[in-house]
This record gives sequence, C-alpha cells and structure tokens, in this order.
Amino acid sequence: MQPISKNELWHAQITLLIAILLQLTLANSLRFGPRYLVVGLELALIFALGFTAPRRHSTAESLHKVLSTIFIFLISVANAVQLGLLIRALVNGTNLPGKTLLSGAIAIFLTNIIVFGLWYWELDSPGLSGRSKSKRRLNLQFPQMSSHSEDNQWKPTFFDYLYVSITNSSAFSPTDTMPMTHLAKALMSAQALVSLLTVVLVTARAVNILG
Repeated sequence: MQPISKNELWHAQITLLIAILLQLTLANSLRFGPRYLVVGLELALIFALGFTAPRRHSTAESLHKVLSTIFIFLISVANAVQLGLLIRALVNGTNLPGKTLLSGAIAIFLTNIIVFGLWYWELDSPGLSGRSKSKRRLNLQFPQMSSHSEDNQWKPTFFDYLYVSITNSSAFSPTDTMPMTHLAKALMSAQALVSLLTVVLVTARAVNILG
C-alpha cells in the first residue's frame, strides 16, 4: 500500500481552487446560503486533503476519510441547490441579465465535473485510502485494468477520475470506464442528471436570446 503522491494531491487542490473561482462568479441570488459558505467549504476541503491525505495509507477507515467525504457531500448538495435556484429564476422570471444566467449555468456545470471527479477519486482510489484493489471492492473499471499487458501494476490517479467525470458529464453516461457497484452507478446517474438539466437550460436560454 502506498500513500497518495504529492503531485496527485496538488492536482486535486488546484482543481478545487478553480471551483472556488467559479463559485465567486455566481450572482448572489443563485448562491446557496451566505455569500462565502460554499467557498469556505471548498477551502476547508483543500486544507483537509492537504492534512489528511498523506496519512490515509495507515488509517484507511479513520476520521480523515469521513471528514473529506462530508465536505464533498456538502459541496455537491450546494451545487445541486444552486442549479435549483437557476431553474427557478428561469421559470419564474428574473431581473438578472442573460449573460449572468449563462455564466451561472456554466459555473454550475464545471463545478459539477470537479465535485464528482472528487467523489470518484474518494470512492475508488487505492492511493488515497490505502485500500488494495480487489474484484469485491472495485467501484470503477478502467480499460487499463482489463488489458493483458505485462505491466499489471497500473493504478488510476486523480486526473483519471477527473477524466471520468468530464466524459460522464459530456455524454450523460459512462464511456470507457464502467461503474461496477450500486454506489458508483448512483453517483454517475446523479452527475448525469445535473449535467443534463444544466445543458438543457443553457440551450434553452441561448435559443431564447437568438430568437
């Protein structure tokens, strides 16, 4: 069992910083809770990853894993609520300009990709939790895992999970990486639903502006 690499940790933290910048672009009426609530949660997760991830290889089921999971869950809920606020603004009418609504939808869509990339990484990565891979615990099946090459030591990194999140958000379904458990399927379904609703809203708004 090996601890998470420093490069992988930095990739996750930089991606979270991007999510913070996206959150700051949202209009106040599209934000969940106080102005800096979600930003605060994302900053807390950055520090939590930095403090706990290097230690998880020795305490796989400890409070460290629970702490990060709670933060990721809260950010996911907040992003879903913000999508609901955006839908309400479009359905009931709003004084917000079209550009603000479109930029808000894009921010929600990209945040959705980042958050679910973290979900898959947290759920499945042996480097993060120290859990060894086995057929019984396999949540996501990457194509490299089924290859018959001599190098059978391949392990996914954060970037691989982020790629899964990007493709699932774009195609609204799994592409080359398959969910193997009910939890993985539930996460992919939730992500695809949020992405689909956001894209439909952006398309509808664009058609309305062009019309």
